[in-house]
Amino acid sequence: MDLDRENQRKKIERFIQKMPSLSTTVGKVLEICSRIDASPNELNRVISLDPVLTGQVLKLINSAYYSLMSKVTSLTRAITMLGMNTVKNMALSTAIIQSVSSSNKSRALPTAKFWAHSIGVGVSAKLLAATIGVPVQEREEYFIAGLLHDLGKVPFGDEYIHVLSVARQEQRPLVVVERELLGVDHQEVGGLIAAKWRLTGVMSNCICCHHDFDTPIDAPKAAGLSHDDRVKVAIVALANMYINIHDIGYAGDPFPEYTNAEALLELAGLDWQDLSIIGRTVEDEILKAQVFLGAVTK
Repeated sequence: MDLDRENQRKKIERFIQKMPSLSTTVGKVLEICSRIDASPNELNRVISLDPVLTGQVLKLINSAYYSLMSKVTSLTRAITMLGMNTVKNMALSTAIIQSVSSSNKSRALPTAKFWAHSIGVGVSAKLLAATIGVPVQEREEYFIAGLLHDLGKVPFGDEYIHVLSVARQEQRPLVVVERELLGVDHQEVGGLIAAKWRLTGVMSNCICCHHDFDTPIDAPKAAGLSHDDRVKVAIVALANMYINIHDIGYAGDPFPEYTNAEALLELAGLDWQDLSIIGRTVEDEILKAQVFLGAVTK
């Protein structure tokens, strides 16, 4: 690694160290939801002590994203209706978006377009999960994983403008150009953020591995995952590819790697027609999901 690359890595590490930690409330939420014997009442007690988070959760559950028949005004009822895992994901994602929004460093990726891309990937991942029969109560984690998959791009500084320019001019996948010019890619940087915030499961896997499926079985990081986890990452990778192809939002990767698409589809149990079908509802779902940003950035 040359000096410039070494300095780049150190700058990124310093930036991540300075990023605010997730709140004590969110930490307790994660702790409660990791226990087998946890109860909705415990989760309610913790979240209700944080008025801002309570308001965000209630705003989300009453949004068009969930399309409920009647308004929910009770946090307890929200937890009962959505389930502990979904409420945990909502609390975690809103806290992360808030932290990222206050830490945004680079002018390379316009904030609005970056989150439009991220929401698009989340929505598409959730729709693809539905296509393969994932139960309704489990689909939310696909949305959150897609929403957060590109977190590793946040710490890059203005030098990232050159990286994006090279990827565009040479029509090459961004992750490849990142490695060549910076000596580190956004997956690795995302892994550092995930470790700082103690993210686990599908969120961490998708942040760290969504480009590691050129050879799905043998990919260095992905090879250590269970089959079910590889399927989840493959779905987010396909969703990312879909949103890039259709130019929804902007995350700097207009020429992603397509040669692995067939392998990803096979691993996920999908085909090209499935991708075509979700296109009928993606844009409507993206509009509904905008509330995830509005709940924490206004």
